[in-house]
Amino acid sequence: MGDDLASESDTLLHSEKEFHDAAKHNDTARMEELIRRGVDVKAKNHTDRTALHWAAGAGNMDAVRLLLDHGVPVDDEDSNGRNLLHCAALRGHIQVIEFIMEDLEDMCVDKTDKMDRTAFHLAAEYGQLEVVEFLIRLGCSHSAKDKEENAALHLAAKNGHLSVLQKIIDVGVDVDGKNLEGLTALHLAAEGGHSDCVKLLLEAGANVNAQTQKKMNCLHYAALHGYEEIARILMDAGIRTDAVNHQNASVTHIAVLQNFPAMVKLFIDAECDLDIPDNRQQTSLHIAAEHGRQDIAEMILIAGVNLKLTDKQGKTSLDVAARGNHINLVDMIIKADRFYKWEKDNLNSDSDSWVAKHLTFKQDHRLETQHIRSVTWRLATKYLRPGEWKKLAHYWKFTDAHIRAIEQQWTGTKSYREHGHRMLLIWLHGAIIAGENPIKGLYEGLVGIGRRDLAESIRKKANADSASPRKCTVM
Repeated sequence: MGDDLASESDTLLHSEKEFHDAAKHNDTARMEELIRRGVDVKAKNHTDRTALHWAAGAGNMDAVRLLLDHGVPVDDEDSNGRNLLHCAALRGHIQVIEFIMEDLEDMCVDKTDKMDRTAFHLAAEYGQLEVVEFLIRLGCSHSAKDKEENAALHLAAKNGHLSVLQKIIDVGVDVDGKNLEGLTALHLAAEGGHSDCVKLLLEAGANVNAQTQKKMNCLHYAALHGYEEIARILMDAGIRTDAVNHQNASVTHIAVLQNFPAMVKLFIDAECDLDIPDNRQQTSLHIAAEHGRQDIAEMILIAGVNLKLTDKQGKTSLDVAARGNHINLVDMIIKADRFYKWEKDNLNSDSDSWVAKHLTFKQDHRLETQHIRSVTWRLATKYLRPGEWKKLAHYWKFTDAHIRAIEQQWTGTKSYREHGHRMLLIWLHGAIIAGENPIKGLYEGLVGIGRRDLAESIRKKANADSASPRKCTVM
């Protein structure tokens, strides 16, 4: 019966496939039997691998010796251009490598595969310390570059192989060498989330502020992946926190876009510039507003930003939030805008003040404000006529932009009720922060827009209600 092609590879006969499998498992007895039966010891599978590749990759010394004794070419390459030295190096089979380099002649230690990677590259990439040490003793090229201009240092850092990285640094390579995209080993360690490698490279004198072709520094990569520990290490090492990349994006832009609130807080605490515009002229708050990121937006608003800044379309962060129908965010930005003005007018910049400690721009659900909030709800939904909420808003110095943003949410002809309620809650937020009597404020506002009837009604109800936190007695 003929020796048909093995189904697995379409290029090997059954006997050849069996020979390869025997080499993988160091079954030299079976290999010798197949050789006696006339198997082609040099047969290659569909990836151009011979039995020698498998034997070297598995660390099978007996099989390697047998194959070389039977004339299998020592430098045969597979489809990736790898010979048995490459295969043994990436698997960490030191005995095979010692045999290859010490017992065989004409084996070049720096032979490259199709990616221009040497055995040293592959051992570094796969964290094979013993192989790395052996190849260094043999005098391999420490700084050889592959097709992407990565040295072994880059590959060890990228994959987080600390002991290998230390060994390569110890032989005196350039720790700031860049690959084709301009990444240093420090960039790759940061991008991979390998904090120990980041520390080691910094201790070895790596430039913390190195930039890639796209002007990314290592902190940009930490922000991109949410690596807080690495961000702290880099900031402690003096990295420029306000550096921008090729899209003019700062680390805060990136952390906001990636939705990493803890990273944003870290950058705010480090006093990063939150008003830097990217190539769309968007600030970090614009991005938070565009994507409806309330927690991040609040942190930015509490830190204090310029709310007048506009993007390339002439939109403020308030406009962006309104256009995206992010209602809670719209209200937060208006509260912040009004708070900034109140703070400026009152010169209240004491960071230890009650306001600074308890400042929030989110919706108020506190028990102590429940009564006054129910008053505003009834006022907006039952008593204010269409258009009157706007008059009240103007009386309380809401800007036209504030009113437009509130009005953007349109749910039909009764929308004015919801608009009025939102406006009243925004106003209430400011009144409470300023320590004002909200019932008194409502009374004065209603009188101011010509609704004394409503004002008197609210005052009577408030004064009659013993549960009311503030009675309107001074009017």
